[in-house]
Amino acid sequence: MGGAIVLRVPQATDSPMLNRAVGLGIDVPATEEDVDAVVQALAGTTFYVAILPGALPPDLPAWLEARGLEPGWGWMTFRRGVGDPPAARTELRVEEVRSPEQARAFAQVVCSGYGLPEALEPVVARAPDAGWICWLALDGDEPASAAGLYVAEGAGYLGFAATMPQHRGKGAQGTLLAGRIRRAAKLGCDIVITETGERRDNLPSNSYRNILRSGFEEVALTANWLGRG
Repeated sequence: MGGAIVLRVPQATDSPMLNRAVGLGIDVPATEEDVDAVVQALAGTTFYVAILPGALPPDLPAWLEARGLEPGWGWMTFRRGVGDPPAARTELRVEEVRSPEQARAFAQVVCSGYGLPEALEPVVARAPDAGWICWLALDGDEPASAAGLYVAEGAGYLGFAATMPQHRGKGAQGTLLAGRIRRAAKLGCDIVITETGERRDNLPSNSYRNILRSGFEEVALTANWLGRG
């Protein structure tokens, strides 16, 4: 739509992480008609219109503001090569997701970690069937943390990172980051990419710190314009 991909998730209409437009003004300069079409397509949801660095025309933010959108929480993109990651330790048991039972547990952790409704758990549980390599970290038999890796064209994308509140601070995400980097290297990747919310004084930054500690460098900030349809 106007060069953008517009995503809608009816099961989670209040999640701008899932209801969003990506790529506006990148392949071709956007027009005000494109902006109107994107906003109309996302009506009835709380949504983000992502404005990537280099998006054209420069008037895009002003057009979004004129339609009632406001600056939201931006996302920082990171990258690193696939050289050995820093050592990471956790007392939790890490397992690759291979069974339907593990996939359901993975989905529960992800949906809980991102504040998503239970109705999305069956969708997230299908991630391994959609090409994701997924892991769980467990405290005994209790699912504690989750993470995923998707590989395409020599690049690995790290996503689905979530930890249950009662299990934070146990080293799970550092260990899962290291494991995914090593797996990406084994699968022939040259680079791994991930993202998290930008650093702000009043917003959590544990994920940001974990990513930097694992040897990633900041690449670019995507501005997310928040709309409430």
